[in-house]
Amino acid sequence: MLEKTNQVNLLFDFYAELLKGKQREYLELYYLDDLSLSEIAEMHEVSRQAVYDHLKRAEKQLFEYEEKLGLAALHDQRQSVLQQMAAEVEKVEDTGKREKLLSLLHQLSEME
Repeated sequence: MLEKTNQVNLLFDFYAELLKGKQREYLELYYLDDLSLSEIAEMHEVSRQAVYDHLKRAEKQLFEYEEKLGLAALHDQRQSVLQQMAAEVEKVEDTGKREKLLSLLHQLSEME
């Protein structure tokens, strides 16, 4: 369950703006704010089943977006390359060059 939660949170970061209002809101309340189905249902004056249905559709939509666009996968690949580059930069003996390269790597990672 924790792995799915992490996956949904990651995909939500990339694709939240593409979701419809209630789907986005319910996902945020459930996964980010850690509210229960009952709490969300009470807050919105709907049934638990309605909240559950919205969540399942939203989750499905997030995974479909990732399948088509692959932004999270590309993010993971970039992070891996940045880590490999950082490891290689640490091997550079010239302190000035190493600091400059680390600064550039930091700038790249901040562009994410």
